[in-house]
Amino acid sequence: MNLFEMKQNLYDIGQKVEEADKKISEAATSPKEGAAKLIKDLQSAREDYQARYDALKQQVEIAEEKQKAALQPVKKNATQTPEEKKQHAFAQLVRNTMAKESVGKDIYEALGDNDETGGNKFLPKTVSTNIITAPAEKNALRGLSTITQIPNLEVPRLSFTLDDDSFIEDGDTAKEIKAKGDTVQFTRNKFKVMVAMSETVLLGSDVQLNNYVNQELSNGVTVKERSVAFNPAPTKAAEKHMSFYDDSVGIKKVSGKDLYDAITSAVADLHESYRENATIVMSYKDYLSIIKTLSNGSSTLYGAQPQAVLGKPVVFTDAASKPIIGDFSYSQYNYDINTLYDQDKDVHTGINYFVVTAWMDHQIKLANAFRIADVASGNAGK
Repeated sequence: MNLFEMKQNLYDIGQKVEEADKKISEAATSPKEGAAKLIKDLQSAREDYQARYDALKQQVEIAEEKQKAALQPVKKNATQTPEEKKQHAFAQLVRNTMAKESVGKDIYEALGDNDETGGNKFLPKTVSTNIITAPAEKNALRGLSTITQIPNLEVPRLSFTLDDDSFIEDGDTAKEIKAKGDTVQFTRNKFKVMVAMSETVLLGSDVQLNNYVNQELSNGVTVKERSVAFNPAPTKAAEKHMSFYDDSVGIKKVSGKDLYDAITSAVADLHESYRENATIVMSYKDYLSIIKTLSNGSSTLYGAQPQAVLGKPVVFTDAASKPIIGDFSYSQYNYDINTLYDQDKDVHTGINYFVVTAWMDHQIKLANAFRIADVASGNAGK
């Protein structure tokens, strides 16, 4: 039995002691016959629970001392680099959280958080920043979209402003700004990332624990980014505006007799302000379909760069159900800096988790900066 299971059993037995006390009090005030015998039986059961509680509590204390001794760092703070101090502090934050112990102020300070908000509920800013900027999973929009971490963020739809919308050459953009307003307000949309933890990982080195937890948190965050942006049919009202494919966003669909025709037509359909910096985001499967159609049995195109074939830079992701073409600087993710953390356990599997709750939003600032390429219904499947 590991320490987490021992603590859970200790809690359960403690509850039984409290229940027994309550039943004894109720029996003591009961006018029914046989109450005296019932009280003796309840007291006997209560003594049994208390003995079990005391014995297990002693074992938990011994196990905690052993774990603390195993986790005690070598006293070399004077020679530790700032990065090593941060790694150790984050490892202690995770370990304390998993053991349901408080996180000391010194840990937050080592992580670069001065604990102005009271501390023990927020993941330090440096850790949160690392999680959203260095993912191991791939999101095609990273490197294309803007990533920020600013509370209550508002940004202009256009990166420049004019005192007269009539000077905006693209009429559709002017209409969109008039309809939606000239600023974009980012909202807070909660999601959780759960990292499965084992005692082996917790008792490992600070570096190993840091690498494991940060990678898994990064993977979870990146998967969430990708899923909300490329969801072909969002069902949650709060996520509809995040998807390129949802009709409420209003991205124009350009059809063609085949994918190649649809993509090139979509590029041409963009206003030159957006076409200049346009990128094509599509699945590799769709790209191979285009190559097969264009090559007509020749192998020449298979070795060509995708940009040479389609005329614009191409980024591949299987998440794109239909090719999206546009200036992705008008796609922006924003995270709230306040991130909650906790410990949880799956009662079915017995696995313990380090849980991070974060708030994120994805805004498509200008729908007119994008096009979705689609095959005309009469030609679909050809």
